[in-house]
Amino acid sequence: MFGKSTPSEPDDSPVDMLEALDAKGPATVKGDDLPHFQGDASDLVRPGEPGKFARIRTRLRTACTPSRPIKNPAMLAGRRDILRTLVRSIEDQQFHVVVYGERGIGKTSLMHILAQIATEAHYLVRYASCSEDASTSEFFRAIFADIPLLYHKDYLPTSEQVEEGFSFADLLPESTLSVPVISDAFSKLNGTRLLIILDEFDRANQHEFRRGIAELVKNLSDRSIGVQLVIAGVASNLTQLIEYIPSIRRNIRGLEVPNMSDEEVADMIQRVEGASGLTYHQEALQLICEAAFGLPYLASLLGQHAGLTALDRAASEVEWEDVCKAIDIAAAEMRYRISAKAIYQMHKVRSVGDRDSVLAAACAALRHGGRLVPEHLGGPVEGAEKLIRFRQSYGLIEPVEGDPVGAYVFEEEGFPVLLWLQFCQMMLAGRSEKSISLRRMIPIRLD
Repeated sequence: MFGKSTPSEPDDSPVDMLEALDAKGPATVKGDDLPHFQGDASDLVRPGEPGKFARIRTRLRTACTPSRPIKNPAMLAGRRDILRTLVRSIEDQQFHVVVYGERGIGKTSLMHILAQIATEAHYLVRYASCSEDASTSEFFRAIFADIPLLYHKDYLPTSEQVEEGFSFADLLPESTLSVPVISDAFSKLNGTRLLIILDEFDRANQHEFRRGIAELVKNLSDRSIGVQLVIAGVASNLTQLIEYIPSIRRNIRGLEVPNMSDEEVADMIQRVEGASGLTYHQEALQLICEAAFGLPYLASLLGQHAGLTALDRAASEVEWEDVCKAIDIAAAEMRYRISAKAIYQMHKVRSVGDRDSVLAAACAALRHGGRLVPEHLGGPVEGAEKLIRFRQSYGLIEPVEGDPVGAYVFEEEGFPVLLWLQFCQMMLAGRSEKSISLRRMIPIRLD
């Protein structure tokens, strides 16, 4: 066993392999068959790439941003009427405004554009997204830290504190800020108007925070203080604020952000065309309008995937087939955004032959801001029975707490979108006729 050794096989241990690589110096990974980034992180065209398509791809990424809100006013399609109403409510009527609608309907994009045009009008604008554990004191302390002492009526522009860059926060007590203290501090504002935009208000779960906002709205209105709140959330947020203090009803304007019309979706895609250099053929544009169901997020997602699919085949014209492929990609993405429980229940729905009824409910939710009420599903009696059965059989929906008409919502907001996209896939599979109305093919009529 310990005799003369024999030649051994080369040692392929990880250590020896690493040493051998180090001895050869840095290696360049070839991997020509691997996927590569198509552009450059600096948004410059890579040397050696087809310049036309690389530039279009770069511009498309900027023009079509389904995962991010729109910040460029030139890319905001439609929404002119609600933006006009929002501005008039703030400027002329001096309301505090609650903008509500389901996620993905474009509220945050609207808030960003509002912030820009208010700033152009020399409003002092402070934009903040609410968190689950938001507290009134800490939230407004951060707001005050962003308001220069230049706008305090008790300090001259040439005062030492102003020139040293002090803010309103420097005058606040270190103790917890109550609503009266916050109101008093705001009453010192001079020489401008302050617009506070509270985005994602539905994420704020603290009862103290929500009630504090309601009390502040009342105080600011009663004392005619030049501070207005614009709150972006869901429909129940408006109801909750009014329930806290019913008398603020006259001080608040509620604005619902509705689904986009087909004309507005077409306007969105045409703006993408102008910004990117792509051309969406009429059949492709029509199919995006049909499949988007009036949802800005879905329209942007399909427009982006269809554009990228065209570019992948070295074309700058987006065809009907590119949109079909985009629907497949979007459905696959959406599937990974819902839970395993929802996927299981989806299979259960199909196995018992209840797909058409649940699809109708999903489409009703997409059409009506996520809400399901009996009238949407066949009338007060029949619709109520369906909703109860859906909840008991599949657990996909839940009642909206305190809703006066007994509305339900899907537990997972992505579920109706996924069900709709899968329906689109089924209707488009193997079809050569490009003139198709997907929404008219829903098996149960929607009221």
